[in-house]
Parts: sequence; structure tokens; C-alpha cells
Amino acid sequence: MDFEPTDDQTRIRRVAREFAEGELGDKIAPYDERHEFPHAIVKKLGPLGFLGVLVPEAYGGAGLDHVSYALIVEELCRGDASVGITMWAHNSLCANHIASFASEAQKRRYLPRLASGEVLGAWGLTEPGSGSDAAALRTRAELSGDEWILNGSKAFITNASVCGTAVIMARTGPEKGSKGVSAFILEKGVPGFSAGSPYRKLGLHASDTAELILEDARVPAAGLLGERGAGFAQAVQVLEGGRIAMAAMAVGIAQAAVDQSVKYMKQRTAFGRTLAEFNGLQGMIADLATEVEVARLLTLRAAYAKDAGRPAMHVAAMAKLFASETAMKAATQAVQIHGGAGYITEFPVERIFRDAKLTEIGEGTSEIQRLVIAREILQLS
Repeated sequence: MDFEPTDDQTRIRRVAREFAEGELGDKIAPYDERHEFPHAIVKKLGPLGFLGVLVPEAYGGAGLDHVSYALIVEELCRGDASVGITMWAHNSLCANHIASFASEAQKRRYLPRLASGEVLGAWGLTEPGSGSDAAALRTRAELSGDEWILNGSKAFITNASVCGTAVIMARTGPEKGSKGVSAFILEKGVPGFSAGSPYRKLGLHASDTAELILEDARVPAAGLLGERGAGFAQAVQVLEGGRIAMAAMAVGIAQAAVDQSVKYMKQRTAFGRTLAEFNGLQGMIADLATEVEVARLLTLRAAYAKDAGRPAMHVAAMAKLFASETAMKAATQAVQIHGGAGYITEFPVERIFRDAKLTEIGEGTSEIQRLVIAREILQLS
């Protein structure tokens, strides 16, 4: 059992950390305050290969393993979770879905532009009336001649209004349940395909999240991604990797909370001593650092299972559940350590606290993760 990263993984992590330290952190705060998408910062991810992490080299990507990917996501989210989620939603969901299930012609058409960062990707599964029960989606796609006509809407979609390419799940037949769902690739500019106004969110203010709206959107028959009726099964596999990325995001946020707490404890004094000298706060930091390390190991274990071709749904759910709840705990404790200072926007922990909550909701809530884990343990179908 080897817990040491390879030389390449160490180098990749260092590049991600240097980018986060140089381009994120304090520099992202104005974007967060303005609820503004940081186009210039995100654009810099392309030349680093961070927008084509999981795309094979044959299609212009970096072709990295999932362990390297998890390390990149963690470091970016340690710097800022808005940029982190922009990057990993593009990779894990849109680009990875195409790389995993598209035809050769589709891969050659879409992946190079996604991998280079020429366009950003979005992924549409969730709807206003179907979140955790994703198989209940109502967006429909009807075949008319050599075109599919799509009608419906998708909710809470990362990169919705800034994407150039999107993968959309829609119902393609009278069948009920998951076997009547298919996946489609749509490009920005298709008549009838648009994004709503960005949501005003609790956190992740510098990420773009909006509705995707389909009103008689026409997609060529060649826009069907994989086999008809296979869309939901594809989505389940895509979500497996998405949960690993969300876990890595949570680890990055949790580590940022610990980092900021340590920094503040060494600087702030009370009763003639620094906060770092108080035993109670020392114990709090020790517990948080331990839990962050456990979350990191669970996440890397899930990424390793994915790389080894082993079933990863169970371990990914464990990693996502523990890491997300650790992120929320670490952020809450960080605000507490900062006292009143933690409640104002001058200090990063206020933003970290707001950003952390999404990790317990996105890519399947904590309740859904517990359901996935329990079903595996109890051997329930």
C-alpha cells in the first residue's frame, strides 16, 4: 500500500497550488462581492491543461488520471471554490460524458475545443421538479425527421450562461423511469436553447449557475450521445466521477478553513497570549486537521479505485459524504475561531463558510449518499 503520490502527481499538484496562490485567494474577493464570473481567470486554466484533465491526449486533452485530477480540484478549491467548481463541472460532467460515451465523430468535434478552454461545458440533468429523483425528469425530446426537438428546462446548472457546449438529458420515449432517458449534445446558438438569468446564491458567487431552457430546440439526429434510452445509465456513471470531484472540492474548502484559522490564531491575541496558545483552540484545530486528512484519504481512495477500473460508486459516496460534512464543520469552526471577525467579509472565512454548504447538496445530497452507502452494505438493489 503506497500513500505517496508519483513524481508527476506531485508536480501537477504544485502547479495547481501555485496557480491558486497567484491567481485566486484575495484576488477573487471582488468577483465574489459583485457576483461576477471571472472570465479572465478561468481562461488561464486552459493553457495549464486544467480544462481537459480527463480528455485523452488524442483529442487535445491532458489525459491525466483521477488521482491527479482530485489533487488539482483540491488545490484550486483551496484557493477559491467558485473557480474550482467551474473547472470540475466542465471536466467531470460535460467533457467526461462526451469522452466516455460519444461517437468518434462527436469526440473529434467537441473535445478539442473543450480541452483547450475555447468553450466551457455545462451538464443538464437536474430540473425544477426532479433533483434527487433524477429519473423523474420531464424534459422531452421527440424525433421529427432527421432532428430531435427538445422542450423543457434544467435547474441549478453550473456554467449555464457561459457555456459553449452542453450535454442535456431528456426523455425520448413513452417508457417510464430511467430507461426512457437519452443524452444529447447541444451547442450555444441553437435556436430555442438559452440560459436564464444567473441565480443569486448563498455562496459560490463567482461561479455561473442558471437555468437552461429548451423551447423547440432542434438538434440533428447526430446530436444523440450514445444509444437512445441509455442517457440515465450514462449519467449515473458520470456522477460517480462527479462525486469524487465534489469530495475533492470539499477537501480544498476544508483545508482553506484550517489554513485561515491557523493564520488568525497565530496573529490574534487575547489575555496576553495568542489564540494559538489556548489549549481549547489547539484541540479544535487538531480535530479539524485530522478530519480533513481522513476526507482527503477517502477522496484519493475513490479516485484510485476509478483509475484501477474498480466499482467506485460506494467509495465515491463515502468520500463525498464525509468530505462535504467535514468542509461544513471546518468552515463553521473557522468562523467561530475568528469570532466577530469571521462574520464580516474582510476575512476569507466568511466566503469559505458560504461556499462550503453547496458540497452537502450538489452531486447528490448527504441523504442520498447515505442511501447509496447503505444499499451497498445491505446488498439492496
